[in-house]
Amino acid sequence: MTGDPWGPEVARTYDEDTADLFAPGVLGPAVDVLTDLAGTGRALELAIGTGRVGLTLAARGVPVAGIELSPHMLAELRAKVAAGAPAVEVVEGDMATTRVDGEFSLVYLVFNTVTNLLEQDEQVGCFLNAARHLAPGGAFCVETFVPELQRLLPGESARPFDVSPDHLGVDTYDLVACWVTSHHVRFAPDGTASRFTSHHRYAWPAEYDLMARIAGLALESRWSGWDRSEFTAASRSHVSVWRKEP
Repeated sequence: MTGDPWGPEVARTYDEDTADLFAPGVLGPAVDVLTDLAGTGRALELAIGTGRVGLTLAARGVPVAGIELSPHMLAELRAKVAAGAPAVEVVEGDMATTRVDGEFSLVYLVFNTVTNLLEQDEQVGCFLNAARHLAPGGAFCVETFVPELQRLLPGESARPFDVSPDHLGVDTYDLVACWVTSHHVRFAPDGTASRFTSHHRYAWPAEYDLMARIAGLALESRWSGWDRSEFTAASRSHVSVWRKEP
């Protein structure tokens, strides 16, 4: 990836706009799984953002490092550390190519962020980069959505995913490029509105498994969510864990 898709205004309000993801019932199970996978080793978060997961994991006693493309998101994270949050090592760069010193028992990527890599080669590069950071026997964990193409009626290319008093969200699909574009319009109390658009390359779980095989990783677990519930044909997301050979 090149450039910063998350500008200063997006970064400034990111935690507020995703406040539901900070709820203990949402964040807690994710950190429980990641703590188990990290064991006594270090964890590396790709696209660490403002530190929602990484800082919470560090507070559990896991040494955490992170890679983040956006300097604005990193500024928000560093402000939290300056205010007393646990220290984490962060490097600015692309999660598909940037290296961090040392080996890790866990590399992880949450909240659909793998789809921010808009080309298949970039996503393969991300898996390769994760594998390069892993110690033998280490785990790569990814949380992302399952493409909702079956919810589109024949001939449709757009689907609303949130219609509420302060937010309108619509996804549009490019079925040739395997892209979904999320359009967000947020309404402030004073009646003004702001718009944000993000582009994503979707892939099916089987394609991620092939990327993992290319990187020398083997599927260990796949769940519908962080509660480790069974992954089924009706699952709308998946948490997948691939393991590097010991």
